[in-house]
Amino acid sequence: MKNLLKLAVLLFTTATFAQAGHIMQGVGAVNMSMGGASTAQPIDISGALQWNPASISTFDNKIMNFDLGLFFSSPELSSTYGPLSGVTEDDRGVSPMPALAMVWGKEDSKHTFGASAFGISGFGVTFPENINYPQDRMGNPNPSFDQNSPVNPINFPQMAGGFGHLESDYMLLQVGFTWAYEISENFSIGVQPTFNYAALELAPNPIASPSQTLGYPVSDKASALGFGAQVGLFYESDGGFKLGASYKTTQSFGDLEFKNTYLDGSSAPDASFNMDYPAILSFGTGYSNETIDFALDYRMVDYENTDGFSEKGWVIADNGFPSGAVKGFGWKNINIISVGLQYKGIEKMPLRVGYTYSSNPIEDELAFFSTPATAVIANAFQLGFGYEFSENFTLNGVYHYGSSDGKTEGTLLDPTPDVMGGPWNATTNPLGIIPGSKVGYEMTTSMIMFGVSYTFTK
Repeated sequence: MKNLLKLAVLLFTTATFAQAGHIMQGVGAVNMSMGGASTAQPIDISGALQWNPASISTFDNKIMNFDLGLFFSSPELSSTYGPLSGVTEDDRGVSPMPALAMVWGKEDSKHTFGASAFGISGFGVTFPENINYPQDRMGNPNPSFDQNSPVNPINFPQMAGGFGHLESDYMLLQVGFTWAYEISENFSIGVQPTFNYAALELAPNPIASPSQTLGYPVSDKASALGFGAQVGLFYESDGGFKLGASYKTTQSFGDLEFKNTYLDGSSAPDASFNMDYPAILSFGTGYSNETIDFALDYRMVDYENTDGFSEKGWVIADNGFPSGAVKGFGWKNINIISVGLQYKGIEKMPLRVGYTYSSNPIEDELAFFSTPATAVIANAFQLGFGYEFSENFTLNGVYHYGSSDGKTEGTLLDPTPDVMGGPWNATTNPLGIIPGSKVGYEMTTSMIMFGVSYTFTK
């Protein structure tokens, strides 16, 4: 157990990727294969601990789960500026997705306890610099420019008006301790205090104010601790119908404190940013019989009241002009629908299928601000299975495929005031929209995950 915990902590320090906004649609192979639906259908302990603490009351044994997935994504970032237009493909590669959970239950007890360590949130992109630019900011021509080679204005070097190499790496590890109580044979309540660790790295760092001569700096990896809670209700009828509801509070974090460095290696001023995890309200229904388990969940994610996501636009300096630092993502609330079906007609080998739909939190006019966080998946499809080697040991697997619903697209933005030749104007153009420009991104994702579930002998 101690060695597994050490391994989990090591894996959680790497990036995980989101499916709905920056939120993982599910945890573990079983819950992912059901599309993340688990608020009223606790098929496994990981999904129950993640989405409804009250539902762990259905488990009457000591059970441990460990899951590990390999996640592949293929974001594409495109932009247009005047006659120049192009696309840059992400070259990040593969990222691991771990999950660790444990539940302690007894058949003759009204109390059930659980503990979990999940990577519940993350985003990350790596878009390489495009050095095929026609001229720099000062109008000096680039002798190496080749009009027949690929261009992408947003990835031009900073000295040529772009962001250059664009990279982000965000992860959130959540540790929860859960208690559920059976008020009756059919109705349970649950509570789960949660403790969080988040880390974010940005290059360039849009949270910092840029230098007029050196541009935006790059940041080191900043981290912060946070806390919150989740409460839930779970009802299971004698006929197999189930209902569930849960509320996960805002996970409140301290500030991320960034140490910044300009591209020439010189020190840049420090910057801080507060980014909490949004509150999530979940409702679910389920039905089970000897052959199938069906689950349907609805979630509302409250980005509009969450620090780091609620504000939008540029930080205004004391002189009344934009500093060039970004206030926040400006995301709107999203709705998530998850549905899953488990077929139990094959002995020792349940089969699962799941689907997840998520609305897009990014408004078109604010697409520019979310270029470091493009992992927004509208439609996700999952196929999974389990194999029961014994009464104690089960192997689970899932394959996931997701896609964005077309391209999220807006305009390029420039905080340079109009009195200095830029587009920004406090009254007529507060975002600094560059007329005729475009920036957009879309992506697909795929993942293979396997997990083991072990039930301890009584």
